[in-house]
This record gives sequence, C-alpha cells and structure tokens, in this order.
Amino acid sequence: MSLHPRIEAVTDRIRRRSTYPRQAYLEVIDASLSAGPRRTRLSCGNLAHAFAASGPTDKGRLRADVAPNLGIITAYNDMLSAHQPFQTYPDIVRQVARELGATAQVAGGVPAMCDGVTQGRPGMELSLFSRDVIAQATAIALSHDMFDAALYLGVCDKIVPGLLIGALAFGHLPAVFVPAGPMTPGIPNREKAAVRERYAAGEATVEELLEAESASYHSAGTCTFYGTANSNQTLLEAMGLQLPGSSFVNPDTPLRQVLTRAAAERALHITALGQDYRPIGQLVDERAIVNAIAALMATGGSTNHTIHWVAVARAAGIVLSWDDIDEISQTVPLLAHVYPNGEADVNRFAAAGGTQFVFRELLDAGLMHDIPTIVAGGMRAYCDQPRVADGRLGYAPGVASSADDTVLRPVSNAFESQGGLRLLRGNLGRALIKVSAVKPEYRRIHAPAVVVDDPRSLNALHAAGALPHDFVAVVRYQGPKANGMPELHSLAPLLGLLQNQGRRVALVTDGRLSGASGKIPAAIHLTPEAAAGGPLARLREGDMILLDAQAGILEAQVDAQEWKLRTLAPNTTRPSHNLGRNLFAFSRAFVSPADEGALSISCGPPSPEHGWEEVDAEYELGHDAQAAAAPHEAKDA
Repeated sequence: MSLHPRIEAVTDRIRRRSTYPRQAYLEVIDASLSAGPRRTRLSCGNLAHAFAASGPTDKGRLRADVAPNLGIITAYNDMLSAHQPFQTYPDIVRQVARELGATAQVAGGVPAMCDGVTQGRPGMELSLFSRDVIAQATAIALSHDMFDAALYLGVCDKIVPGLLIGALAFGHLPAVFVPAGPMTPGIPNREKAAVRERYAAGEATVEELLEAESASYHSAGTCTFYGTANSNQTLLEAMGLQLPGSSFVNPDTPLRQVLTRAAAERALHITALGQDYRPIGQLVDERAIVNAIAALMATGGSTNHTIHWVAVARAAGIVLSWDDIDEISQTVPLLAHVYPNGEADVNRFAAAGGTQFVFRELLDAGLMHDIPTIVAGGMRAYCDQPRVADGRLGYAPGVASSADDTVLRPVSNAFESQGGLRLLRGNLGRALIKVSAVKPEYRRIHAPAVVVDDPRSLNALHAAGALPHDFVAVVRYQGPKANGMPELHSLAPLLGLLQNQGRRVALVTDGRLSGASGKIPAAIHLTPEAAAGGPLARLREGDMILLDAQAGILEAQVDAQEWKLRTLAPNTTRPSHNLGRNLFAFSRAFVSPADEGALSISCGPPSPEHGWEEVDAEYELGHDAQAAAAPHEAKDA
C-alpha cells in the first residue's frame, strides 16, 4: 500500500524543516563511533574501577573488549505498581548475557514518580520536570562509556519520554525498551469514576472511595486505563524500539518472562560488535516520529504526548510541531475505544487484537511508515502476536479481524474518521483537546468564564453554590513557567458530576490534564501561558468563551479594542508547600513553552533561527488541493 498523501506530505515537511538539526545530530553519532568499541578508550585505572565488583568470568570478558556489555537503566522502585516488577529484571538480563558469552551491568537508576499519588498535591509541580531529570540521569549512567547497547526499564508517564531523550543523547548505542506490562483487570473504570463523582457530590464516604480506588489499582503492573503510561508502550512499538507485542502482557506470566529474556538477547545482537548494528539515533528519524503520532491518534492516546514527543523529536534533531500533530490527527481515524474513550481497559484492548491489529490496519491504509526497527522485518513484524513455544519466544500472525468491535475496529469501520486529538486556535492562543473522550454533543460550548488561579477554588465555589448553571472553568497560571504545569485531573470528578446533571461545562487551562482525561471538553496546554504574558491573563469573570472542538476554535468573545487594552491579571496563588519546589526554580525560569516540548534542559543540536517558516508556507500552498484529492475512506460510527 502506498503512503497516504497527507502522511507523506507531513513527513516531508518535518524532514525539510529538520534538515540542519538532523544533520548535526547524525554527525554527533558518527563522531561517537569513530574511535571503535567504547571500552578501548578507558585507561587501566578507569576500567579497573568499572569492573571491580564483577565476578571472574565477567571481568575476563570486560577486559578483552570483544564481547558486548549491556548497560541497564532502571526506573525500578517498589512504590510504583508499574515499576515494581523490574526488581528481578537485571538478574534475568545478566543471566542471558552470560549464557551468550557477554556481560551486563546496571549502569544507573532514574527517578520514577507517580502522578496518581501526587494528583492535586504540591508534589505534582515536580512531575513534568522529572522527565528532564530522568534524561539527565540516563546520560550520567551512560557517560561511563562502558556499554555497547542499553536496555531501558521504564513504563510510566514521564519515565519513558525521559529515558528516550537520554537514550537519544547516546544515539550511537542500540537501545531496547523493556516494559513490565499492565496489572490484571480490577473493577471497571466507569464504576470507579461513578464512585468518584458520588464522593464529589457528598453521596459517598471516604471509605467507599478508597475501597473503589483500591479495587481498581490492586496489584503489580501498569494501571489498566489508556493514559500516558500505556500510551507510552504503544508509541514505543510504533517506533520499533520495543519487541513486537510486548506492551500489554501481564507481569509474572510465562510470556512476560520470555519477552524479557528475548529483549536482552536482541540488544546483544544489534551492537556495533556484530553484523546487525542498529543504533537508536539512526532508527528514530522523522518517519518513526510520524508513526508514533499516528498510533497515538488511532488509539485515542494521552494528551501528554503532544508535549513529550515534541521533546523526544528534538532530542533526535527533528522539529515536530503541534500543527503536524493536528494534521496527522485529521488524517488518521480512531480505531480503538479504551477507557477513558470507552468502557474497556488495556487487557480487553490486547485481547481484541491490540497493537498488532492497529499497526496492520494503519500500514495497509498507508497511514504508517514501514521503517527499520530493532528487529528484522520492519513494522510488519509488529503485526504478529508473541507466543511461548518450548520456553522460547515465537510469533504467529495477529488476528485478521477484531475480536471485539466495541473496543477495536478496522479503518473501514472506524469509530471516527479522525484521530483522538485536535488543535484549537483563537485569541486565547493555541490549546489541545482530547476529542476521543468527549461525546459529540459536548464538543462545542458557548458559556461564561469562571476564572480561578488555584484549581481548589473551583471546588470551593461549587460548595458555596456560586457556579453558574453553564460555564467554562478557566484555571490559569498552571503552565510550566508558573508552577511546572501540574496535571489537573482532580477537577474531573466535579466537572463530570455537573455535566451528568445536564449542565454544560468545560475546562480551559495552561496546565495539563491527566492522560486519562475524562468526558468533559478540556482545552489544555494553552500557550502562551499566563505566566509568560499570554492572553489567558486578560480574561475576566463572565467573559463569554466559545470552545468548538470540531471547528478547532477557542475564542474569548470580547470586543477587539477592549481586549487589546486590558492589563494582565496577576497570579493570585501562593507557592505551595516546598516539597523540593525550590530545587526546580531554574527549571521554571528557563523552561520552553508547551508547544516546544516544555523542556528545561538543552535537547538536541542547535537549530537555525530562520528557514522553518518557508518550508511550512510552501507546504500550505498545496495542502488544501492535496487533501481534497485524497479524502479518507473511514466513516463515522
């Protein structure tokens, strides 16, 4: 199947826009390889320090510098259910390496915080910046120059993007990402959400709420809704950086165990010491980035990736924009209904056909590039289903048709003709909305603004009966520069409750919403943010706001002259309790805008100041005609 014209055009636009930084990045990779295997650069004293704690066999192999040495970067901790299974992985990897005449060492650990624990708490202000800390910690671990490839053990929200950015900084090394899998199903997500809404209405006790939450998050493994953590796994497979079909296999199962062993084996086979060298910096090109975004849209994945994958792309010398993401979303149909977009959890998604079914549909429709990956066979290999055969990993063709069309559908009968996200534009700036989680009848709202700087104020207004019947909740000074761009998922139960009562409500914010963002229309990641002088600070209580997700509009309906003359309202919030916040003052001061990845670190090679506009303008000239010539076949359901 030939590539869809719009996917081809967006890919070409990204490639041309990225010419200079991508070339500079690849030159860095080539320079890193020029001196041969890594350990030959170390002095005797350096090398002795590096293997002092190793056993005799490993020492002999490390001295000789002819056998690969795997570096393990781990996000293990036993507070996070998703990362607890990683406790045993290093021993498994070392055993596999020794069986194959190689070695493996834990190069370093990275922090892994849980947004589920910090929701609505001061610690959430550190969450987004933890991604950049993880990237830096990854670089520190690999800086010892002891490794021929690296295995990355991470699953959740900021952990995978941070590991990926760090891995790309060492783009000459092959990289294999190793997941831990989701926990088995608990109570249905809708049932849990209903208890949350009852609690917000004062109709459920704390004990009932905790019981529901505990029945949902109940064991080791990733949370089962399709938030940022599980979206991470889909995107890694779509880029060919994880073993095919490895994302949604439960922990402590025979298949999970053989996948972990196979990941170590594969990493050993693709080093520069062998005949199948596959460095991550060459694999992650503009096609891989487009694949990740296409998979995100087809599955209704997390809004957080509109920030994270802009940052990941830049780490590889690729300039991805929100316009590119929006263009892909308008081209790729929605093939999956997984909570919060539907009733099913990721276990049901996997049972219905999972990523294998989605990738085959996208490839056959020309909506995904068939690219080189960490395994032979390109992206077509990711259409196969992993199996255990005689204690070894094997593969069989993925299902030919969905096993559950309430969860997963083909392109020819998609849930919607467009993907899960939409870019909104207007006099308030640019924002994103997750339309896949919002019913069509709620995707347009015209209502007065209720403006707060502290999200907790909204609950207080509700308790006082001071909220209008219909309104747009505007929560500002929540961007990366203001306070680290915390997720505001704690507002979802209240706003969901009001919508259930027949009221029209929406959220507009320069902060983030959870990757499990719910059923209310939410314009998030608004940029420029209020703390950077963005127009959100011009809004006043009662201003009429139009949010139209279908048309891509976000407007404050205020007289243009009055709007221009308004002063910026100050931030009335008080800094939260410290909890380490002071350590990230530098990050807040120098962070880039959300649509540039919200990066607080330098990421990737420098880019020219001019030239992008010409590429994008030239693209726009032929865009409308090209789109009209190639309408998409998918239909709304």
